Amino acid sequence: MKEEQEVKVEGDGSTMQYLTFNIKGQEYAVDIMSVREIKGWSETTRLPGSPEYMMGVINLRGIIVPIFDLRMRFNSDDLEITSKNAIIILIVEGKTIGVLVDSVSDILSTNSKAIQPPPSAENNMVDSKFITGLISLDDRMVIVLDIGSLFSEQIADFEDNNIENTVS
Repeated sequence: MKEEQEVKVEGDGSTMQYLTFNIKGQEYAVDIMSVREIKGWSETTRLPGSPEYMMGVINLRGIIVPIFDLRMRFNSDDLEITSKNAIIILIVEGKTIGVLVDSVSDILSTNSKAIQPPPSAENNMVDSKFITGLISLDDRMVIVLDIGSLFSEQIADFEDNNIENTVS
């Protein structure tokens, strides 16, 4: 993981921190406050009838955690999993989920005023309703994701199927 980077912007906005990660060469970010942990890839147990981009579930210290492949969620090609891949464990709407990413980059600190609204372009890899904003850095653009919007239906479906959240 790289060193923490800071984006300087004049103004009275509050400082926000994001965990950045890569998917297919594009850099994305999630609010660091939603990140519980980062772990290497481990095999999942596939659940019948689950969406294609839900890789399965893992037992994380007694909690059953659904793992989603962000490449597939973004309607991109399937990922060949290697040791560089990581699972980011997140708390979303009070529920624990994991997302499989190509690699984790770094922690980015930025002023909230530096976050620009997303464009409504039709050719984006990700639907703009799943994007909180964009952070422009010197040589790259980071897409800030709204993980709650991205997985709200799947989290509800996961709970509705009466799957226990914890293992005795």
